Amino acid sequence: MRRTSLRLSAHALRLAGPAALLGSALLPAVAHAQRPTRAVPAAIREVREADLKRDLYAMASDGMRGREGGTVDELRASIWVAEQYRKIGLAPRGDDGTYFQWFNMVRTRVSTTMSRVVIGGQPLTLFTDVTAPGVVPVEAAVTVTWLADVADTTVDVRGKIVAAMLPVPNPVSIRPNSYPLNVRYVDAAIAAMNQRFARRGALAILLVADARTDEAFGPFATMRIRGLYDVDHGVPRFNGGSDRVAPMPQLGQGAPPILLLRAGMAAALQAQPKAEIAVRLERFETPCVNVIAELRGTDPRLRDEYVLYSSHQDANGTRYVIDGDSVWAGADDNGSVSVAQFAAARAFVKQKPRRSVLFVHHGSEERGLIGSRWHAAHPVVPITQVVAVINGDMIGRNHPDSASLLGAQPPHRNSSEFVAMALEANALTGKFTLDSLWDRPTHPEGWYFRSDHVPYARVGVPALMWTTNLHDDYHTPKDNPQRIDYPKLTRMAQWMYLTGWFVANADKRPAVDPGAKLER
Repeated sequence: MRRTSLRLSAHALRLAGPAALLGSALLPAVAHAQRPTRAVPAAIREVREADLKRDLYAMASDGMRGREGGTVDELRASIWVAEQYRKIGLAPRGDDGTYFQWFNMVRTRVSTTMSRVVIGGQPLTLFTDVTAPGVVPVEAAVTVTWLADVADTTVDVRGKIVAAMLPVPNPVSIRPNSYPLNVRYVDAAIAAMNQRFARRGALAILLVADARTDEAFGPFATMRIRGLYDVDHGVPRFNGGSDRVAPMPQLGQGAPPILLLRAGMAAALQAQPKAEIAVRLERFETPCVNVIAELRGTDPRLRDEYVLYSSHQDANGTRYVIDGDSVWAGADDNGSVSVAQFAAARAFVKQKPRRSVLFVHHGSEERGLIGSRWHAAHPVVPITQVVAVINGDMIGRNHPDSASLLGAQPPHRNSSEFVAMALEANALTGKFTLDSLWDRPTHPEGWYFRSDHVPYARVGVPALMWTTNLHDDYHTPKDNPQRIDYPKLTRMAQWMYLTGWFVANADKRPAVDPGAKLER
C-alpha cells in the first residue's frame, strides 16, 4: 500500500488532523499491537486529568520563575518535585538517603568584566552595544578592513579583522524551528558569514546589524550571554565526544570569531577603522541536581532490575518579554512529562509491579542533557540492571489524536521488543496515530537527539521518547499551563504508564537488537 507523505511541522499536523501514517518499518509491530495480549491494570485509574492539571499549574507557575538550569530556581523546583514523591510514598534514591543526586555543571561564557571592545575609538558595552554569538577568545588591536562586498573572495583577509554589513540571509537557510523568527533570521545570517570566512584566515569578523537584526538584538544577546554548558565525566553529548573533561574553546578552532554590532556602527568604523578587542572567557562550576525516587518491585527474582521513567524539571527561566510575559514557564517542556511521572508513580504505588521502578527528573536538560549525561555515567543502580528507559519530552499539545514515539524505527531503534510493548500499550490507551517523520535521521530538527533518553541509548539501554512534538510556543513564555490539552495529556500519561507496567511485569527484559548503533 502506498504511504501518505508525512507533514513536516507540528503546526501543519495540527491543521491536517491525524493523517500522518506510520513508517513501513513499524508496520509489523503495529499489526501485533492491534491484537493486545496483556491486561490493563486497574491502577491505571490513578492517572487522572484533575491531578495532572493541578500539578502542572503548580510546576509551571510564575512562582517557579521558569526553573532555569544551574540557578536557584531550578533547585527550588527540584525540592518541590522531591516533595511530590515523598507525598506519593516513594523512597529516595539519591545521595545520602535523599532524593537528590548532585553534580557540577561546567559553564563557559564571555566575561563582561574582563573583556573590552573599542570600535572606532568608542568603548562598547558587551551584550548591549556588541554581542559575541560564540564563546571564543580574541585579543587584537589592529586596523579594520572594511568589506563593501562580502561575496568578493579576492580580498586577502588573512590575519586581519574584517568588517561588513550583515548580509540578508537566504530565506531557505532560516530554519523552520520554533524559536522566534527574528532570532532565526540573525542565526542564519551569521551562519552564512561563518561559512564564507571559515577557511580564509581572518582574525575576527565585525558584522554591523541591519534594521531587522537590530530589532532582534536584545533577544539575541539575551540568548548568547549565557555561554556554553557541559559536564565533566559524563556520557558524551555527541558521537565521538569526550567522556572526560569539557573542552575549553580555543582561538583558531573552526571559523573566526564574530562580533555583532548595533546598527549605526558602520559610519564609525569607516571613519576610524581601528578596533581594540579583548574578548576573554570565564569558566566556573555551578551545582545541579537530579531528583530520583524509587518503588521496589515485588518479585524477589526481578526486583533488582529497574524500569526508568525519565523527565527533566528545568525550563528556560526568565528572559526577554513576549506579549507582556517574561517567565518561560515550560508547561509542555517539560512540566507535562514531569506531572505524568507523578501520575504513574501513584498508579504503581496502588498496584505494585514485579520489577522496581526509578523515577528520574534530570537537571539542566535544556543546557545540553546535562543531568541525564551525568546519571547515565554515574547511575544510582548498575546500568546493566536498567532494563528500559521511558523518556518523555512535551506530551500535551498539537492535534488530539497524534503523537510520536522516537526510537521506534531504524536507525534510532535499539530494542524491537520494547517498541512492541509501547505500541501495544498505545492500542490499549491513547490509540494515537503515530507520526514517524520526527523519528527519522533526515528530520531537520534532529528531534531524536534532543532529549534525555539519548545518553542511556548511548550506553546500550533500550530507550524510547514519547512526544507530541514542537509547537509555536516552544521556548517562549506562551508555553504555559493554560495552553495544555489536558485530555490528551491524560491519554499520553496513561500510555507511558502502561508501557512501563508491561516492561516491569514481563518475564523477560526487552532485548537490545543485535548490532544496534546510535549514530546521527
